[in-house]
Amino acid sequence: MARTFTDPRSAHQKIAATLRRQITRGDLCPGTQLPSTPALMAEHNVAGTTVQKALQMLKEEELLVGQPGKGVFVQGRTQQSISPEVYMPPVSQGEPYRWITEAEKRSQCASVTLLEVAAVTPPFEVRHALGLNDADQALLRKQILYLDDQPTELTHSYYPLELAEGTAMMERRKIKGGTPTLLAERGYPPRAFVDEVSSEIPTEEEVVALELPKDMPVMVTFRVVYADDERPIEVSLLTKAAHRYRMRYTVTVP
Repeated sequence: MARTFTDPRSAHQKIAATLRRQITRGDLCPGTQLPSTPALMAEHNVAGTTVQKALQMLKEEELLVGQPGKGVFVQGRTQQSISPEVYMPPVSQGEPYRWITEAEKRSQCASVTLLEVAAVTPPFEVRHALGLNDADQALLRKQILYLDDQPTELTHSYYPLELAEGTAMMERRKIKGGTPTLLAERGYPPRAFVDEVSSEIPTEEEVVALELPKDMPVMVTFRVVYADDERPIEVSLLTKAAHRYRMRYTVTVP
């Protein structure tokens, strides 16, 4: 027997989803004027208020912009592809964090705001990945990453205390070159990482930190970084705004 399923979303959410996909995939290019409200009403067989709700959703996501007397146009922002492996290698002495330098290559301005540095009892899956007991603590470094003044990623990075104690990682300040460089200097260079990526409903902290529109999911990467002998040296929860990011992985098939 054939399975049947209908889309439970409201009409304006379905229209917004269709337009959003056309924008993020490049079918509607920046500067393109959308059809008029009457044209969208006829295309989707809905009322004008439904069309306006759909357009308002995409304006809040900064995908569309209205120009009085002219119409509604596609904004210049689309999803940006990020290659995680680019950011892992340590940098040379005195060089900036790769988040900064990689953004400069794309003619973007990147910045980092450090929110918290503390010894904490990490979540269960983090303890398990680091090989910690239930009562063990780890160092948490929490920060927000920005591109062109837009919050793009909220990071919770956990490190074994025995690797962090006595280093700048324990201090509430940015680390020149980032933690991969500092860990490499201590004899624990990152050799590999494993990512598990999921789409999730955001917490209040994530909505506020990333300035998310209503009902926007987040993309969460659970990353375990290993040094030599497969020793875990970092576990990070990397939360990205789903409408701003696209992950790109390059895999070589042996």
